[in-house]
Amino acid sequence: MLSEVLLVSAPGKVILHGEHAVVHGKVALAVALNLRTFLRLQPHSNGKVGLNLPNLGIKRAWDMARLQLLDTSFLERAGNTALTPEQVEKLKEAAGFPEDCTDHEHLAVLAFLYLYLSICRSQRALPSLDITVWSELPPGAGLGSSAAYSVCLAAAFLTACEEIPNPLKEGEATGRWTTENLELINKWAFQGERMIHGNPSGVDNAVSTWGGALRYQQGKISSLKRPPALQILLINTKVPRSTKALVAGVRSRLLKFPEIVAPLLTSIDAISLECERVFGEMAAAPTPEHYLVLEELIDMNQHHLNALGVGHASLDQLCQVTMAHGLHSKLTGAGGGGCGITLLRPDLERPEVEATKQALTNCGFDCWETSIGAPGVSVHAAASLDAPVQQALDGL
Repeated sequence: MLSEVLLVSAPGKVILHGEHAVVHGKVALAVALNLRTFLRLQPHSNGKVGLNLPNLGIKRAWDMARLQLLDTSFLERAGNTALTPEQVEKLKEAAGFPEDCTDHEHLAVLAFLYLYLSICRSQRALPSLDITVWSELPPGAGLGSSAAYSVCLAAAFLTACEEIPNPLKEGEATGRWTTENLELINKWAFQGERMIHGNPSGVDNAVSTWGGALRYQQGKISSLKRPPALQILLINTKVPRSTKALVAGVRSRLLKFPEIVAPLLTSIDAISLECERVFGEMAAAPTPEHYLVLEELIDMNQHHLNALGVGHASLDQLCQVTMAHGLHSKLTGAGGGGCGITLLRPDLERPEVEATKQALTNCGFDCWETSIGAPGVSVHAAASLDAPVQQALDGL
C-alpha cells in the first residue's frame, strides 16, 4: 500500500460535433476539456476511510473495522457487469443510507464506496485513507463531471493498492500511465459511471481517461491521432434541460418528417467527418484557413441542431453575442439550454476576447476560457498544482 500522498486529475469533456445524430448511429467527436477534477489521497492509520467532496458539501467517514466485516463477495461478480438492484441496496446499507434515497449526492458516495471496496479488497486489510475531490467542472452541465470523478477515484485506488505503478518520476511535475494501465483505469471508471448513471455510453470516462479527442459511433470508441489543442470559451447558459426529453423530441421529429430529418442527421455526420479530416491536416501544420473551415462547420452544425428542435433562446442569444465579436459558437451536449462553445482563433487580440467574455457575463451566463484536446488522467507533484487547487484540496 502506498505511504505517501497521491494527487490525481482528470479532464471533463465536450461534444464538438455529432450530438443527437450519435443516437441514430452517426459519428460524434468528443474532446477533453481542460477544466479538471482533482483528487488527493492521503494514507492514514486512524482506522477510518474518509470522503470529502467540497463542491457538493459532502463529508463522510466510515469505520474500517465495520467495513472489514461486510460481506463484499457480491462485488466479485460485479467487475464487468452492472450491480443488480439487490447489490445496490447492500451498498447503500454499507454506506449507512436510508433505502429510498436516490439523489445525485448519494450516488457520488455510492460510486466511491463501490470502487474503494472493489479495488482495495485485494489488500490484506482495507486501507485507511482520506480522499478529497474538488472540481473546476460545474456538475449536471453535461461536461462529464461524474466521469472525471470516477476516473480520478479508479486511478487513485489502483495506484494506492499497487495494482498499477505510480508513473510520476522524481523531479517531474506530472506523470501519465501506460496504455495498458489506462485501459484498467477506464474499465473501473466505467463501473463507477454505471453506479451514477445506470447505463452510460462509456464516452465520458474514455475521454477523461485518454484525453485528446475521441470518435464515437455505435458503441465503438477510437482516439484521434494528435488533435489540435484549440482555445475556446465554454459558456453555461444555466438554463436547465432534460436530455431524455430532448432526445425523445428528435426521435419524434424523425418519425414525423423522415425525409427532412434523416438528411439532417446524415449532414451532421458529414460535419463530424470533415472536422476529423481537418484535425488530421492541422496535426502537421495548422493554417488560418483551417480555423475558417472549423468556424463554418460550427455554424452549419448549430443551424442543423436548431432544425432538429434542440435549440433555445439562451443559445440563440449566446451565438448572436459572440457573432457580434466575429466569433462562432454552437451548443454542446443535449441543447435546450445547457452549455455552448465558442472557438477562439489564434490571431484574436486580447481585448476582443475580454470584451466577448464580458458581454456573455452581462447576459447572466457563466464563462470560462479554456482549451480542448487536453491530456487525460494524470498524476501530479504537489508543487506543480496551482494555489487555488491546493487550497481547495486542503479545504481552505
